Amino acid sequence: MDVNLQFLGAAHCVTGSKYLLTLEDKATRHQIMVDCGLFQGLKELRLRNREPLPLRAADVALVILTHAHIDHSGYLPKLVRDGFRGRILCTEATADLLSIMLLDSAKLQEEEAAYANKKGYSKHHPAEPLYTQADVEKMLPLVESVAYDAPVALLDGLLMLTFRDAGHILGSAIVELAVQGAQQRKQLVFSGDLGRYDNPVLFDPTPIAQADVLLVESTYGDRDARVDDPEAELVKVVTEALDRGGVLLIAAFAVGRTQTLLYYLKKLIAEGRVPQVPVYVDSPMGIRVSDLYPRHPAAHRLGHGNVFDFPSVRFVTEAQESKGLNAKTGPAIIISASGMCTGGRIVHHLFNRLPRPQDTLLLVGYQAEGTRGRDLQNGATEIKMFGERVPVRCQVKHLDGFSAHADRSELLRWLGQFQAPPQRTFIVHGEPGPAEALAQTLREEKDWPNVQVPDYLETKVLFEGI
Repeated sequence: MDVNLQFLGAAHCVTGSKYLLTLEDKATRHQIMVDCGLFQGLKELRLRNREPLPLRAADVALVILTHAHIDHSGYLPKLVRDGFRGRILCTEATADLLSIMLLDSAKLQEEEAAYANKKGYSKHHPAEPLYTQADVEKMLPLVESVAYDAPVALLDGLLMLTFRDAGHILGSAIVELAVQGAQQRKQLVFSGDLGRYDNPVLFDPTPIAQADVLLVESTYGDRDARVDDPEAELVKVVTEALDRGGVLLIAAFAVGRTQTLLYYLKKLIAEGRVPQVPVYVDSPMGIRVSDLYPRHPAAHRLGHGNVFDFPSVRFVTEAQESKGLNAKTGPAIIISASGMCTGGRIVHHLFNRLPRPQDTLLLVGYQAEGTRGRDLQNGATEIKMFGERVPVRCQVKHLDGFSAHADRSELLRWLGQFQAPPQRTFIVHGEPGPAEALAQTLREEKDWPNVQVPDYLETKVLFEGI
């Protein structure tokens, strides 16, 4: 049996994770996708979402998901729309997250298309969503959940799938695939997105001992993002923002970052290190995700119960209440999504808060190239929104220490737990600089053989005649 791998995304970029694994002999051919994500950020990347994949969706037998973030799962409804009817396998928490995140993704696309058509600023006439909520509803019955550390035989024993905790978001997984050929058994490992060590909410990434082929992310492959005392860093930003008499607007991903921030704010307010001011969680998806944590106590460190509630927190669900926050003066904290400022309720908060000198915007995670978040992080003095140019007069702060991605040292720590280097290592899910930096470190400092940074749409022959 021959085994090939094609890189349909997350090659020289940090989004669009899609890998096509093909198992083929004279009699049979099986196609498996590991991750099925949307491209985000730069327009040239987003346009790829509209391009046809180099495959027939109906020919794909399985999709295996590392986690529920949209850049890893957000293309699934489109794949189903195009004819996919196979199995979608993921962890139990990821299965719960998918219905929340993909319905939200479809709803946002529908709203954005309707608004663009109403205002006439789309180049496409009419503007159409990539997929609809109805497409998501057709996709969800195909999802099957699998527990961590519970091997599952697939394709009549050709594949053995095992999910290991990646520590990135609730339900995130490292994918281990054992491929059983006629003569040999080979181990493929897909890191997915690896989380931070010593995260107070999630567990450390699971160590992996062996792989013949490894795909490893490289979001922070060229730098360390750990801070010695993340609590102190957050206290400093929060107190300075509130001392200005304004509102602290925190752009946080609804999955993971919002919950970590709530954990820290609950703790710091209880300890008296941060003033007890109103904390508005203005992210319907973030609220629904927070409600999942008690359902999956084994997937995080916080145990049972309403782990994110505290006296001054307010969960904003209604759109009218969200809009009412625009008139809110400080001191107060608003946590909203999306984390890269590309969509969701954060957009109308930015529209109203960016021009206000007394307010502060805090970015607490990786900001992909081509996003509003990256522009703001880089010091943009104005941002285009809703067809207008909005001046940036507020304070803009950025804390890398709250990223959900392992930094360079943590990636090397995880990689250092392999008993022997993999025969082949592919560096993925990183912009060109970080990806090549990690590859060079593994080649030159760690003496790993055959470390490559693959190109978009490149196909690699992994094994022949196994």
